[in-house]
Amino acid sequence: MYKEKRPAQSEFVPIRGLNYHVQRWGPALSATSSTPPLVLLHGWMDVAASYQFMVDALSNAFADGRSVIAPDWRGFGQTDAGPVDNFWFPDYVADLDFLLDHDCPGQPVDLVGHSMGGNIAMMYAGVRPERIRRLVNLEGFGLPASRPSQAPGRYAQWLDELKSLHRGDTALKSYNDTAGVAQRLMKTNPRLPADKAAWLATRWARPDAAGQWEILGHAAHKVTSAHIYKADEMLEIYKCISAPLLAVEASSDSLSKWSKGSYSLAEYHERLKNVPDARTAVVHDAGHMLHHDQPEQLALLIENFLA
Repeated sequence: MYKEKRPAQSEFVPIRGLNYHVQRWGPALSATSSTPPLVLLHGWMDVAASYQFMVDALSNAFADGRSVIAPDWRGFGQTDAGPVDNFWFPDYVADLDFLLDHDCPGQPVDLVGHSMGGNIAMMYAGVRPERIRRLVNLEGFGLPASRPSQAPGRYAQWLDELKSLHRGDTALKSYNDTAGVAQRLMKTNPRLPADKAAWLATRWARPDAAGQWEILGHAAHKVTSAHIYKADEMLEIYKCISAPLLAVEASSDSLSKWSKGSYSLAEYHERLKNVPDARTAVVHDAGHMLHHDQPEQLALLIENFLA
């Protein structure tokens, strides 16, 4: 089993009517600290504890005296979802705003986001530019540009998926034990070592009343958003980002594998030109879960950028 170098502490924070679970490393946040807090945002169907390997890979010179926090998004991990049957992207942006107001009011932070969390970080940094000192986007590529003509079909798809959810057709698979959860994690990411998979399994799932291990993700996350992705609006937000941006990619080009030709790295790089101060970096021998695959490489990139 993987052994943490820097064990995290758990805390629950009231955010917009929800009991938000937050992982914390390092000292308590202080308004008088000269070192900005480091805030880590996880991706879709993931949890805050997913950053443990990267946090452990940070050097003592960087980590000592630095407050690091990572929330479980609503409906993921130990954060409840409330009485919902679908999720709206702006809610994540609002949750982050409230969390930063609670933990570090008036204090700019260094913000890191992976995948969905990277998209949230980019959006937040353009909407609240004064709150971000440095910004790191880990494979938060956004989505292919849409056309207005797609809207009627998207709303119909959303309605159909809501009905499927309420019939119980979209329940997440459960597992007999943590070994089954670990196997699922390694199947999704073949680069994930067995010891890390076993450690993650107990943070990624929990036993239900019958002893089956259920994934800590609300099934409603599988419901497609009713709104189509408006790339032109997102680019206007990108233009408002004032913090220096480091956009980190995995060497495997996971975007091409996921988008199946509908959206490319070249298009993503073209979008990044709208950010006033942006640069890119590549983590080698890594897939989409690059913070699992190469935590040492990633930690060094982030340290150098935030220094």
